Amino acid sequence: MTPTYDDIAEQQADIVRLLLHHVHAPLPDGRFIRGVLPSPSPAAAVRIVTGPRRASDPGNLVIWEIPLHTIDDPEELAGANDVLGLVRALNTGTRIFSSSRVGTVMGMTLIQVDPAQVAPVGPGECDNAFTILRTLTCPWTEEQPDPRLRGFLLQDSDRMRLYVDHEEDTDVVAVDVRPSGALTALLAALPALIGERERIVPGDIGDPHCSRLVDLVDW
Repeated sequence: MTPTYDDIAEQQADIVRLLLHHVHAPLPDGRFIRGVLPSPSPAAAVRIVTGPRRASDPGNLVIWEIPLHTIDDPEELAGANDVLGLVRALNTGTRIFSSSRVGTVMGMTLIQVDPAQVAPVGPGECDNAFTILRTLTCPWTEEQPDPRLRGFLLQDSDRMRLYVDHEEDTDVVAVDVRPSGALTALLAALPALIGERERIVPGDIGDPHCSRLVDLVDW
């Protein structure tokens, strides 16, 4: 059965749950994962942002748009480890891409990846150990958190954009937060705050990965 957008949204959330554990682990070329963006609907893809560890200039970041449909079975969605393997391969050595696959989004270079042209880097010993420990300490459940994290972007040392959806609505809302703020209070209030219309940033926010932006930086 062809995956629905609900299936795609759930897979994007699962990918975030794995890759957020790798933001402190360097990729083979020394770069880091700086974000995971939900590709604009209805694309069955995910966008992985890589760059220097403390990059704040979008010009130093690259977005890799990776299709979620697997090569062998177009009705099956790629898993988080599949995506991580491609990202590691893409950040190994130098690669040349056709100009038709290169663009710009939010000031960052966007590269549309053809998985058929990339040999993924398989999991290593540390990856397998992490899988065991993560499963024992953070077991998967059928019940999704609310709001559900669909993506994130580390913008600078004290600013982060969260991409979430709420309840049964897969419409993505971006939320700008300050990590050094009152995190416990923020996380507890987040479901209510993202629904307050007065906190919505008006006008074109220049971010195609969400329907609206909520500013909680000074909350």
